[in-house]
Amino acid sequence: MSYRSAQKILPQELIELIQQYVDGDFLYIPRKDEGRRKWGEGTGIRSELARRDTLIYEDHMRGMSMAGLAEKYFLSEKSIQRIVYRQRKSGS
Repeated sequence: MSYRSAQKILPQELIELIQQYVDGDFLYIPRKDEGRRKWGEGTGIRSELARRDTLIYEDHMRGMSMAGLAEKYFLSEKSIQRIVYRQRKSGS
């Protein structure tokens, strides 16, 4: 996130109005809802996790134990159970 000078982009009247509430501090202005991206959209991590979860489920269907899956994927057995349940429920 980068900072931009309010004096360069906002009208003076608006700056004076904002200064009534915040004077000399940094102020974060959130994106509009339609401009907001979901978690992981920008980095591709969402698709990586979906692929990992599919691989976990496939290994489980081939008979690999929960403990073995946890060790292979560096996750807790409880996390593996949640992933397998979610994949089974989604029909993967």
